[in-house]
Amino acid sequence: MKWSEICVHTTNEAIEPISNILHETGASGVVIEDPIDLITEREDKFGELYELNKDEYPEEGVYIKAYLHINSFLGETVDEIKQAVNNLLLYDIDIGRNTITLTEINEEDWATSWKKYYKPVKISKKITIVPTWEDYKPKSPDEIVLELDPGMAFGTGTHPTTVLSIQGIERYIKENDEVIDVGCGSGVLSIASVLLGAGEVSAYDLDDIAVESTKLNAKLNKAEKKISAKQNNLLDNVNKQSDLIVSNILAEIIVRFIKEAWDNLKQDGLFITSGIIQAKKDLVKDQLQQNGFSIIEVNEMEDWVSIVAKKSESCRSTTYGLD
Repeated sequence: MKWSEICVHTTNEAIEPISNILHETGASGVVIEDPIDLITEREDKFGELYELNKDEYPEEGVYIKAYLHINSFLGETVDEIKQAVNNLLLYDIDIGRNTITLTEINEEDWATSWKKYYKPVKISKKITIVPTWEDYKPKSPDEIVLELDPGMAFGTGTHPTTVLSIQGIERYIKENDEVIDVGCGSGVLSIASVLLGAGEVSAYDLDDIAVESTKLNAKLNKAEKKISAKQNNLLDNVNKQSDLIVSNILAEIIVRFIKEAWDNLKQDGLFITSGIIQAKKDLVKDQLQQNGFSIIEVNEMEDWVSIVAKKSESCRSTTYGLD
């Protein structure tokens, strides 16, 4: 199979809307190449570290790259992308140079070339994420190795949103907790939960590829007996009483199932959300509180936010004026 890499040379302001356009037109994966990353010093000791090639970055603006199947509809798809990007001008969004280029890429080349940048990364006090092709030995007795084969459909597990999620799970999970993972993707949060002591995990994703990826990675970590991965739309028709719900997806999606999250948590159960951009932090906090949750903590890394909320009947009574 062959893929076409579409590259949009634009501005930082346009990153979010253009990324959304690319996802909506069927792009499988989005890469942001921002020259600021070449000089940024990471404040947090956790996160992904690798050598960046400055020749792949623009001198000004950013590159947004995505990958599309080469088929008979590719031309129409690219035209739709160009039109949608141009339409951003109607909303006073600066799209900069707005030059769009296409490059053909063989699936085999794409599937293997990026692996040289993916190395073992310690993302929390206990957990180190290790790609399956790397030979890695734990540096201390309490270090937990989580093996991951992300394939082409998912990230490496070291994005700030995933790091924040796993750090939250590590802080709050208790032995034999029942966990629900909404939007499981590669299964990294489900596996981390098991490795940190969860008794069982119910993992859901609308994408059947994600479900299969979760099952595969669960087996790699000998966690398949405790993880049940199924195709499902968020928490639709789910009726469980769990100790912890984790979800690393977009803020707009999180607010759609907050009520269902409440219904599927035990009293004093926790809801760990991530994948939230700074601009949507208050939206998620407000919706959580309006549905009865109390905010335990808000954590940030780079431009991303994670919120830990607690199911509290007393808080809900106050919220709805029932006292």
